[in-house]
Amino acid sequence: MLFSYIAYAGGYQVKLQGQQQTTMGLIGTPMVFGSSGIFYNPGTISFMDSEYDFSAGVSLVMSTATFQKDLTDYQAETESPISPPFYLYGAYKINDRLAVGIGINTPFGSSTEWNKNWDGKHLIQNISFHAVWIQPTVSYKIMDNLSLGLGVVLSLGTVELQKALPYDPEAQVSLEGSTNAWGFNAGLYWEPTEKISVGVTYRSKINMEVENGDATFTIPASLQTTISPSNKFNAGLPLPANLDFGVAFKVDDKLTIAAEGNICFWKTYETLTFTFAENGELLDNTNPRKYKNTLIGRLGAQYIFNEKWTFRAGIYYDPSPTNDDYFNPETVTLNTFAFTFGATYKYNDKLEITLSYLQTNGAETHKSYVPANFSGTYKSIANIPGIGIRYRFLILKRKYYE
Repeated sequence: MLFSYIAYAGGYQVKLQGQQQTTMGLIGTPMVFGSSGIFYNPGTISFMDSEYDFSAGVSLVMSTATFQKDLTDYQAETESPISPPFYLYGAYKINDRLAVGIGINTPFGSSTEWNKNWDGKHLIQNISFHAVWIQPTVSYKIMDNLSLGLGVVLSLGTVELQKALPYDPEAQVSLEGSTNAWGFNAGLYWEPTEKISVGVTYRSKINMEVENGDATFTIPASLQTTISPSNKFNAGLPLPANLDFGVAFKVDDKLTIAAEGNICFWKTYETLTFTFAENGELLDNTNPRKYKNTLIGRLGAQYIFNEKWTFRAGIYYDPSPTNDDYFNPETVTLNTFAFTFGATYKYNDKLEITLSYLQTNGAETHKSYVPANFSGTYKSIANIPGIGIRYRFLILKRKYYE
């Protein structure tokens, strides 16, 4: 289950990497939330208020996408299972200025399953792609109110894909492969006053290149002298760079409001190309995607009700990076509006439990895949409850710049 989840937001990026951040509209760049800052802003972990901080969480993604074919009554709906993106973090504050940590999370992935015989079966029947990141991180305060953080990312990826072939009703191709690649995550965190905090984070592009993946062709016997039933393939998929920037304002001792912008450099995803070891000229193909860069806007608020309970809520708008003429339903990503809310219960000074809820609504939109003359109207919805646990000890007194 850990490696099968839907890309509920733009493209195949999944940002459910901290429950406290999720409850605020997925805002994490300008706020200190302990070890989960390893993903959202590595610069924040040197501002932790404890010597040791550990957190873990999981979200249950329950999603549905529907398709209405042009000028017909034909409809189809995805059969994607419940899927759980997860995270694990640990951080240690060596002294007042230096902190280190490590994170394991799932920031990219897509799992979409259509009926085997739906009208778009020659484009996709089902796909499962995931990337698990392992990120050792260091954070250092260069001033009392300013810190920098850097993490090295090892991305482990696998992909499984099936689609029909136009030879007979049972003909299809199945692709399976795995790969790994390197990237980095850098962040800056600044507290110009006790009430204002600012954050900037950059996560680098990572190219996931599958080499010598397994390709299996289920085809009529008469074609097996032309197309090898068992084959090898190469393919590449970019995990786009992200630039995040945000500001938080502490209205009073209880209320904090925050805003954040995320630029996702999807334009790097121009094509999806498969190259086969055998029958290369016959099977090799390039599939246009022509994604565009997007800007996601987020607003969130946090209210400390009492010593035990903290409540949060947020909203965001995530525009689709896809091209209207090259929309492949392998990932049904639409212009999406989302709202979030949740609460953290402080059991004692060491243990906190956070419950979160996120709902996304993909706007009903007409899309086409021109190379296959396939078009229709798509819409989507996802309901995503989550739970996270944070454990910390040796609590320290926060110092603010004055």
